[in-house]
Amino acid sequence: MRWMSFKKDDCESFGFVTSDEQVVDVGSDSDYATLKDAIAANALSDLAQQFEGSDGTAIQEVEFLPPITNPDKILCVGLNYKDHQAETGRGGEDYPTIFVRFAEAQVGHNGKMIRPRESNTLDYEGEIVLVIGQHGRRIPKDKWQDYVAGYSCYNDGSVRGYQRHTSQFTPGKNFTATGGFGPWIMTPDEVGDPDELEIFTRLNGELMQNAKASLLVFGFAELVEYCSTFTDLRPGDLIVTGTPGGVGSARNPPIFMDEGDQIDVFIEPIGTLSHTVTVG
Repeated sequence: MRWMSFKKDDCESFGFVTSDEQVVDVGSDSDYATLKDAIAANALSDLAQQFEGSDGTAIQEVEFLPPITNPDKILCVGLNYKDHQAETGRGGEDYPTIFVRFAEAQVGHNGKMIRPRESNTLDYEGEIVLVIGQHGRRIPKDKWQDYVAGYSCYNDGSVRGYQRHTSQFTPGKNFTATGGFGPWIMTPDEVGDPDELEIFTRLNGELMQNAKASLLVFGFAELVEYCSTFTDLRPGDLIVTGTPGGVGSARNPPIFMDEGDQIDVFIEPIGTLSHTVTVG
């Protein structure tokens, strides 16, 4: 099932997407204010049954929000594909490279991704994101799937100039509306084998990145185990698992995004996360 957060008539809600691309509003008529709240209550299956057959709204008539609008934590993994390590000349450590994003830096599907006027070095990074489904600490690798509510697409838009001011990534990863997230969360039963998830990133229609999750240096199990060692993972937390090779900054000459560019992250079988770039 595909679960999303959206805005309609200036009201925010959440619901699921039917096979004929209708959005069934669940949040307005349930006990849960947000999708994160419903995930925390382990209520998605019950809500799906309760609202099955309800009238929906055509998906074109709603504004997409980041599926989790208010995550407590967004943990991002850097340098997690061998080809990306090779093109940057970095990585290869024994442990994952972890940095953080802030929720307010995110933007939903079809929203404008903003290239800040302070820098012309906005880069794309197509990634798979895990959405945590229940509270866990020190999660063993063989139990990681018990703690994942679903999967989604992420574009870890990176202002490279600011990212490289120092060895710390945080400034370049947190400009407003640079973290694309969506269009929805797909539940594990529909995803199937998560190692078969495949990323395709296209800039103005040209394929820039392509890789399967099976090529991750630190796989989903290792990431859930590692992150839950140093922090409590809670429902709605995000683990953004890393980008493949092909980023714009590593090309010769570099390719950065600018006004009017169209950037699409398609993950098979989840769907496509799209943004048009503007300057602001």
